[in-house]
Amino acid sequence: MTQIVSNVKSQTKIPVILFPGNITGVCPAADAILFSSLLNSDNPYFITEAQALGALSVKKYNIEPLPTGYLIIGEGTTAWFVGRARGVPHDKSGIAVMYSLAAQYLGMRFLYLEAGSGAKQGVQPQMVAAVRKNYGGILIVGGGIRDAATASEIARAGADIIVIGTMIEKEANWELKLSSILGAIVKDG
Repeated sequence: MTQIVSNVKSQTKIPVILFPGNITGVCPAADAILFSSLLNSDNPYFITEAQALGALSVKKYNIEPLPTGYLIIGEGTTAWFVGRARGVPHDKSGIAVMYSLAAQYLGMRFLYLEAGSGAKQGVQPQMVAAVRKNYGGILIVGGGIRDAATASEIARAGADIIVIGTMIEKEANWELKLSSILGAIVKDG
């Protein structure tokens, strides 16, 4: 992991921000880390225990922690299963708003609404808009975003950051798709 982060940093001036799946994802070469709590997990490990275990490494390596509420939307994805999340139903924006306000009141400057990698259904624009109306921090949305039209809808609904990792991992011509997504977002912005 350290070698990968070092390689990325040698090729760009953009800060490298980690999104670890566990404490083993803390890397000394990173600039920052989404220091996240899976707010709707049934397992305390994903709410506070993993964070406590990783906190000393984050301090030791002087990685900037970005306090992030992580919220799984829907069910059936790996993140939902592994994180033992009680997925927020796609049509229950009010529940997402409650969690987003809890995150804000707990001092979390970032909120990540996550449908999960390869999700059959992404976070709905209506939910993003409802959360954006109430949450005062930086809003990240990911999972199920595979094309420019969907990314544009999510951006217009209020997402500050859009995650499209699965597309980059699995699409043969991901550069063309990424370019079209960026073009759509800039055009609408």
